[in-house]
Amino acid sequence: MQLLVQKYGGTSVQSKENRQHVIKHIKDALVQGYKLVVVVSALGRKPDPYATDTLLGLVDFPGNQNANRELDLLMSCGEIISSVVLTSELKNQQINSLALTGAQAGIITTRDYNHARIKKVDTKRIIHELQYHDVVVVAGFQGQTESGEITTIGRGGSDTSAAALGAALLAEQIEIFTDVNGIMTADPRLVENARHLESVTYTEICNLAYQGAKVVHPRAVEIAMQANIPMRIRSTYTDLPGTYVTSATSIEIEIPDRLITGIAHISSISQIRVQTKESAYRIQSEVFKAMAGAGISVDFINMSPTGVIYTIPDYVTNEAVSILESLGFHPEITENCAKVSAVGAGMTGQPGVISKIVQALTEAGIEILQSADSYTTIWVLVMQKDLHLAVNALHEVFELS
Repeated sequence: MQLLVQKYGGTSVQSKENRQHVIKHIKDALVQGYKLVVVVSALGRKPDPYATDTLLGLVDFPGNQNANRELDLLMSCGEIISSVVLTSELKNQQINSLALTGAQAGIITTRDYNHARIKKVDTKRIIHELQYHDVVVVAGFQGQTESGEITTIGRGGSDTSAAALGAALLAEQIEIFTDVNGIMTADPRLVENARHLESVTYTEICNLAYQGAKVVHPRAVEIAMQANIPMRIRSTYTDLPGTYVTSATSIEIEIPDRLITGIAHISSISQIRVQTKESAYRIQSEVFKAMAGAGISVDFINMSPTGVIYTIPDYVTNEAVSILESLGFHPEITENCAKVSAVGAGMTGQPGVISKIVQALTEAGIEILQSADSYTTIWVLVMQKDLHLAVNALHEVFELS
């Protein structure tokens, strides 16, 4: 049995007109001889009536004191509605299909409500249903604990659901359908001449996703990479092939040898500096323990004998400052920053990459507040007002147009 896993996001299933594009892709795959597992997100986005954020508004989230368990019960409804609606329309077009919740599809998770992780996928039910149906439509973003409690797996969860099902079922390929035709060298809203990438490695797309490219969730890429199942990022509204994602050693498609693959960014962050004349070990221990205890995610960490520097999302800045001051620290805050990342597997071991970045930003009159690097990514922190100019400068200096 040739099996294909497809995932459709909220805008793809938002309206009857959009779902006709979805059904066309499903029909095309059926003609090619595939059986399909189709993973769907909730219908549309807020204020659409069944979008996840709209459902949360019914209980005045985050204002009211809601238990995370009950929030998961509520949030799981959007994807279930979506799966039933699409299945109904498939049946109206004589496509033999069936809808399943994430739990019915065998997705078993941890008990961490609102951000559970998938522990395993029991494929028996899906394999059984595929003997009698051509398409099984699965509600994404959700699963259940081993004791039967409904859970959701966080933002980007439908991508993760699709990847986990694809890996467990040993699918031929996982297709992620979005609003854009695959992966671009930069956000086209910032860079007019951003270019479409025909193929990327798992590592490249995972790093781009972690650094702000929102086309696919990085956890989904990690799952596909571990199972060595190729992915394709495609547009719901065209027949174009999109971007093929596989390993660098794949014989199916040539991965170009390039220094930089793309420029990604994350906006609306704050830089925090905590300096001391005392032992920095105390700072490092107390500061990050306090941030973790408050559930504040820290990034872009630099440590030195005299202090620490890190970034956090703008919306938790006041909370973080209050916590640090209660510990006796006097943090220096730079708000309205942005993180810009140059990502490329080809930079490993290549001299001069950071020099080109510094020169390009300096010539553009952009101050670098902080920097760091790894084998495949170089990060710089700039002011939010310089974001557009910085992304375009790096896109140009690495000839990505």
